[in-house]
Amino acid sequence: MTITRLDSGPRMSEAVIHGNTVYLAGQIADGETVTEQTRAVLAEIDALLARAGTDKSKLLSATIVLADIATFGEMNAVWEAWIDGKDAPTRATIEAKLAAPQYKVEIICVAARD
Repeated sequence: MTITRLDSGPRMSEAVIHGNTVYLAGQIADGETVTEQTRAVLAEIDALLARAGTDKSKLLSATIVLADIATFGEMNAVWEAWIDGKDAPTRATIEAKLAAPQYKVEIICVAARD
């Protein structure tokens, strides 16, 4: 079985495709608010999944990291509008310090493809 890497660098790849499974690196984005950053991250996830030959309807799991768990409701409102109440993956949300202070949300996903 082959392994395909998208946007590989010396440290990581943005996505790795192995067989019919797509693994996305943690996605972060600029923005002033958790809402703005979550929207931008989900748009990046959509784009990476499309490049890998799949889409959000085939998400298997998502891990969401928030710099401040008090922003859970703000992030979740954007997530729920994006996922449309159907094809929801398994999901965990945790609070942790992110790579730089301006980042408020990071999302890591695994998806299937046909």
